[in-house]
Amino acid sequence: MADPYQNNIYHQGGGHSYRTYGEDYPPQEEDAASDVTEGHDEEDQMYEGEYQGIPHPDEVKAAQRAARAKSGTSGSAASELEELSEQYEDIMEDCGHGKFQWTLFIVLGLALMADGVECFVVAFVLPSAEKDLCLSNAEKGMLGLVVFLSMMVGAFLWGGLADKVGRRRCLMVALAINCVFAFLSSFAQGYGFFLFFRLLSGIGIGGTVPIVYSYFSEFLQMDKRGEHLSWLCMFWMIGGIYASFTAWGIIPRYGWGFSMGTEFQFHSWRVFVLVAALPAIASLVGLTFMPESPRFLLENAKHDEAWMILKQVHDTNWRAKGQPEKVFTVTHIKAPKTAEDEFIEIQSATGTPVQRWAVRSLTLCKLVLRNVASLLSAELRFATLFMAIIWFCMAFSYYGLSVWFPDMIKHLQYEEYESKVKVFHGERLANFHFNFSLENQIHREGKYIRDTFVSIEMKSVKFEDSLFEDCHFKDIKSTDTVFENCTIRSTIFYNTDLWEEKFIDCRMENVTFEHNKHGCHLDTMEENDVLIYLVSFLGSLAVLPGNIISALFMEKIGRVKIIGGSMLISAGCTFFLFLSFSQSAIITLQCLFCGVSVAAWNGIEVVTVELYPASKRATAFGVLNALCKLAAVLGSSIFASFVGVTKAIPILLSFAALVCGGLVALKLPDTRQKILQ
Repeated sequence: MADPYQNNIYHQGGGHSYRTYGEDYPPQEEDAASDVTEGHDEEDQMYEGEYQGIPHPDEVKAAQRAARAKSGTSGSAASELEELSEQYEDIMEDCGHGKFQWTLFIVLGLALMADGVECFVVAFVLPSAEKDLCLSNAEKGMLGLVVFLSMMVGAFLWGGLADKVGRRRCLMVALAINCVFAFLSSFAQGYGFFLFFRLLSGIGIGGTVPIVYSYFSEFLQMDKRGEHLSWLCMFWMIGGIYASFTAWGIIPRYGWGFSMGTEFQFHSWRVFVLVAALPAIASLVGLTFMPESPRFLLENAKHDEAWMILKQVHDTNWRAKGQPEKVFTVTHIKAPKTAEDEFIEIQSATGTPVQRWAVRSLTLCKLVLRNVASLLSAELRFATLFMAIIWFCMAFSYYGLSVWFPDMIKHLQYEEYESKVKVFHGERLANFHFNFSLENQIHREGKYIRDTFVSIEMKSVKFEDSLFEDCHFKDIKSTDTVFENCTIRSTIFYNTDLWEEKFIDCRMENVTFEHNKHGCHLDTMEENDVLIYLVSFLGSLAVLPGNIISALFMEKIGRVKIIGGSMLISAGCTFFLFLSFSQSAIITLQCLFCGVSVAAWNGIEVVTVELYPASKRATAFGVLNALCKLAAVLGSSIFASFVGVTKAIPILLSFAALVCGGLVALKLPDTRQKILQ
């Protein structure tokens, strides 16, 4: 095979170097120096480190390119794709890192932020939505479950399609689906429609993580890849902060909404659902101005489109740096024609439009499934197995503890509340007027004769084995209030929410219910404890130090050491959970755990991008991210079941998972100096 770098010509002129691929490019005249350098002698421009024997960065890059070219020459069996990888890396180095990458960074960061928001939306709206939609505990559990299951399906689906249809196109469709169905879910008045719309919304947003990292990595040169992919991870944290902050500001204010009779309710939690979709909308708008990944286009033999995009990247960056005279000199890029492209072209060129659409769709499904199966091929088998173990172990412990922390806080709150319960035994009240609220009380074997309960609230009140005779209940609002094994005679309930379900094994004699209020939305319990927002906000904010440190040291320490070290340190942190006897201790340990574990997440995502070739990158990321969501479902379900029962099992499970994942991570290859295949 002819050496692809044999005809590469490097010129020096005009104060900069440029290169042509495959054919000569006319060299610039020596006196064509830019106006910026006019009047300066070259001796005055001497590189500062030259006195200390430090090589110029351009000399280092030239040496790296020469070494790659030499390895390409010596390896006669080098494939076309390997040649493309080396050539593409050289082009990205010439394009530089600048305005284009930072613009794409913001646009894709907003998409990642939308994914972070999606994980919090249902958890924040449930306390209010359960009243509007009259949800049972099973229905609430299903809503929480469907978020991760839909994102799991979305990750697998869009990750596979992104390698065959295109990163940008798939990401735009996925975000559009998320925006449309998130909008519809805010207006859904029934549980079935709300569940269905959140399911489709989750399938849409599930594609963001696999596509975003694959997409962004293909615009980065090797020495910038680890750091800037880590900075991108910070947007997930920003999504959590945004969700917590906006929920805190909107949901408790129940006046933010309106109603049309009793059939249509639009309360503040629905406003929050709309506001939560703003990052996805902003990213979708931004993507309309962004190009497709040129690496994807080259993999699919679309040379001309890729060349135009690379020229756009080059010109945008150098213009922003004040060097518009710098010319994009690449004239030919290796773009292998694949058999898959020919197959699709032949199959889709015959038959009716419907038949052609069916053939294209069927062929696309086959290609996606074949790509998924190729992740277990001989050259990728061990990488896929190791990464699957690491993703699963990290997600199992991280999401499991993320549910366990707030549930434990609620449990401690409930225990503290129960410890303050007031018990009244054998009280006798006749002709008494209750004009004050009753809260956290138990009344046993009481007798209430000709008493009136008017315009009061009853919260967590229980009457046991008591007698009510000739009593009058009017304009009552109640929460967790029951009458158990009581005798009620000649009593009137007028305009109350005390219906039959609240009378357990009670004997009713001549009892009248008039204008009773029905509906779960009448519950007067505090709809949203501020603590739930505070815990989520602090947990998201605690990620910031770990994110910064991991980004700064991703290239210096290496991905493998960061993943392994962070997971093992996180495992050590879990043992401090045995000391979590208060709410403040749990919040502190949650912040510590989140701050350490984010470094592992950053490393995992960078390595996933670098281990797989471009034709399988998004597919692999999608499969592993889908596995992550499955682990999240298992972890959150298992850990939640032990709240209030024992701490030992959740702590030991998370410890074992983190240690296992950390040790496996240390077996991964170092990909710092690896060209993106």
